[in-house]
Amino acid sequence: MTESMEAQFTGLSAEHLMQWAAEEFGDSLAVSTSFGIQSAVTLHMATQIMPNVPVIWVDTGYLHEETYQYATTLTRRLGLNLKVYESALSPSQMESRLGRLWESENLEDLNKYDQIRKVEPMNRALAELNVHGWVSGLRADQTDFRKHLPPIKRTGTRYRIYPILEWTTRDVYRYQQQHHLPQHPLFEQGYATVGDYHSSRPLSTTDDTERNTRFRGMKQECGLHT
Repeated sequence: MTESMEAQFTGLSAEHLMQWAAEEFGDSLAVSTSFGIQSAVTLHMATQIMPNVPVIWVDTGYLHEETYQYATTLTRRLGLNLKVYESALSPSQMESRLGRLWESENLEDLNKYDQIRKVEPMNRALAELNVHGWVSGLRADQTDFRKHLPPIKRTGTRYRIYPILEWTTRDVYRYQQQHHLPQHPLFEQGYATVGDYHSSRPLSTTDDTERNTRFRGMKQECGLHT
């Protein structure tokens, strides 16, 4: 497949995109998850087609207790082939050397935090698992960057597949209800998206988008997908 073919997948259903990815990449396909609010949808869809597909979870060490509980629930429910990756620096090591980077008002410090705790572990996972097709549950209506993504994007020798890119929050909720999937415990507390406990908060009436509830509104992306 060439880059010029990427646009041909626009308009294809999420299930068809997932089926194509399974057939195209086989054992070199992987799914990433944060065990966030909408994670059950992509995980369920992927494991219906490839039950043993590797599921990469980057654990920052700063997740909500409820997220760890939800990870256990979904792993058992869906029989996930979970691959957990973490930063080479433990939280205490990072804090002793660099301080509590997430408290900084300097965007460079927040980017450094994300590079250490998220981006480097993910890059290591993709390399060690020999991933050529990477499925993730990004949606176009989440951030300005994601609005312009194609459903399949080539980056070097790797392809990123976004099956639910064109879905709305209502689509996600409908799928979860249809398949009786458990909801993240923090959803009932008003969270529309959830990451680390220190940089996530419930949605308020003054928020323009759900991503305003992340990173104290200083940025929309953590760097994993950019």
